[in-house]
Amino acid sequence: MRLAGLRLDRPIRRVLPRSLLGRSLLILLIPLLVTQGISLELFYGSHLDVVSRRLSGAVAGEITQTLLLLDRMHRKSDVDWLLQTADSQFQLGMTLHPHARLRRVGSTHVLGPMDEDLAAALLQIGRPFYVDWLTDPHTVNIQIQLRDGVLDVAAPRKRLDVGPIWLFVVWVAGSALLLFVVAALFMRNQVRAIRRLARAAEAFGMGRDPGPIRPEGAQEVRKAASAFNRMQERILRFVAQRTAMLAGVSHDLRTPLTRMRLTLAMLPQEGRLDAASLAPDIGGMVADLAEMDRMIEGYLSFARGEGVEQAEPVNLTVMLEEVAAAARRAGAEVLAVSVPPMRDIVLRPGAIRRVLANLLENARRHGGRIMLSAAADARAVMLLIDDDGPGIPADRREQVFRAFESGSDSGSTGLGLTISRDIIHAHGGDIRLESSPLGGLRVSIRLPY
Repeated sequence: MRLAGLRLDRPIRRVLPRSLLGRSLLILLIPLLVTQGISLELFYGSHLDVVSRRLSGAVAGEITQTLLLLDRMHRKSDVDWLLQTADSQFQLGMTLHPHARLRRVGSTHVLGPMDEDLAAALLQIGRPFYVDWLTDPHTVNIQIQLRDGVLDVAAPRKRLDVGPIWLFVVWVAGSALLLFVVAALFMRNQVRAIRRLARAAEAFGMGRDPGPIRPEGAQEVRKAASAFNRMQERILRFVAQRTAMLAGVSHDLRTPLTRMRLTLAMLPQEGRLDAASLAPDIGGMVADLAEMDRMIEGYLSFARGEGVEQAEPVNLTVMLEEVAAAARRAGAEVLAVSVPPMRDIVLRPGAIRRVLANLLENARRHGGRIMLSAAADARAVMLLIDDDGPGIPADRREQVFRAFESGSDSGSTGLGLTISRDIIHAHGGDIRLESSPLGGLRVSIRLPY
């Protein structure tokens, strides 16, 4: 059954357009044609048909009434009066042709149900008739065979014709065409934005930098373009930072390696080595190894970035309390943790813990007292980390986010803030450095819900 359905789908797929514009227009055109067809059927098949039957029945009834009176009137004056009355009261011009015979029987045909409805109504008279719809555009000529002649009836067309049927057909077709053209122009603009996004993505995937694209089109297309611009910016920043990291690794690691090489070169080559005399040199090499280990760990953390950790709902209040407790155990003086009740936020808990631990360690190393607080609204959570250290000048706050810019001479690799900003940006948030009310530096983190 399923295989047979797939076989039936293949011919249909060959006929269907392949482009998004073509398929979108087809999706619009088919319901439009079905709707207009239903409207035409409802008007033509019900409303127009009912009105036409009633109009034809009224004219046929007036003719029948006249014929019945003619059968009872034999004087010429009475017949003339009856025909004049029919003309003035029924708007039916009647002429009696004595001893005449019908040459044709039946009805000519026009567009619409009027001819068939009038013929069906005249059949009720029970006499031969002929209806001419074509000779006069304003009059319908009806000829009825009598016993001793032919009654010629000139009925105004407006009494039988509901209206030009072609006018309704043109209106239906014209409105459908107009709607289709408007939809085609609109969809073309939307598809143009999608095509531009596809070309930019393809160019960026081949290593070319097309630059940010201008969001245009529908709201969803604009969001896709904005997301592409943010993705492109992040990837370019990622590549630039990793390139700078690789360029800086050799420089940073060369210094402790050079010191170790010099230490080894200055060791006595002969004689009995005194452990006490070698203790300072060994201690220096151990310190150099510890520094190299710390540098390598920083580089690996920077290179790993976000990793493969999955986002999950997290109670931020509990996380902040745990991070503050860990900072206190490490020697930090965390004055207070001010966190109001808030709902869970979806994030990567391990990555955010790294960010907070990194920032608290920086605050402990450069300052003394630390204050951790949070605030939330309907759209985002704001985390604030304040210290009373020397702070960072306003003109250098953006610079310290770059790789290998530590902002101090403490021996740091200068990757902590860079890693933190990468993680926060990956969550769709933002991180800024400001002046703290405690006199030092304030780190402001915004995380959207």
